[in-house]
Amino acid sequence: MAGKQGKRTWLKWLILGPLAVVLAVQLYYFVQVCWYIKFNPGMTSMMSLQLAALQEKNPKARIYQAWVPYNAISNNLKRAVIASEDANFADHDGVDWDAIQKAYEKNMKKHKVVAGGSTITQQLAKNLFLSGSRNYLRKGQELVITYMLEAVMSKQRIFEIYLNVVEFGSGIFGAEAAARHYYGTSAAALNAGQAAKLAVMLPRPRFYDKHRESAYLAMRSAIIQQRMNAAELP
Repeated sequence: MAGKQGKRTWLKWLILGPLAVVLAVQLYYFVQVCWYIKFNPGMTSMMSLQLAALQEKNPKARIYQAWVPYNAISNNLKRAVIASEDANFADHDGVDWDAIQKAYEKNMKKHKVVAGGSTITQQLAKNLFLSGSRNYLRKGQELVITYMLEAVMSKQRIFEIYLNVVEFGSGIFGAEAAARHYYGTSAAALNAGQAAKLAVMLPRPRFYDKHRESAYLAMRSAIIQQRMNAAELP
């Protein structure tokens, strides 16, 4: 009898133990997300990973990032990023399932990953807390954090944080650092052409940091500039 009871206890903890760990991790993320409603993030997960990679080659390497409030970022950049990265940002609940479906169909047609479908909120979830690895477990966690962000933050706050922490080049994070790095100006002073080019760099920022005269970059920037006026700001 005692043996059966011990076995039941062992089975109970075998099930409840991992569940408790998962719930504790989610609680940690949720507390962090709630903290960021009022307080700005410091070093994000993506920044830490990039800094470690840069310092492997150069121990003196550093991350360049300067926080600026939402109203100190050019509307040109806001519109360009939405037009390029997430046209339905103001309307969806964190995940744009139509965009994911279109990306899946495009990838199947090309037989390789050429489109992602991740929203601005999903990208922020990954940048704040996760790695850049591609697996279903990480993607699942990204979705959970995405819905946390959308549940407790305004769209404007989500976008403000995103624009301040997203990677724009090798060691370059946030709109202010990007504007200084590429154009020697402030995030508030970016014109439409500059903003469109920065937005188009987002999927491959380190590559375009080294290939600023790319023909594709110029072509895509012109397209985004045409779409910017239709972008709805939060």
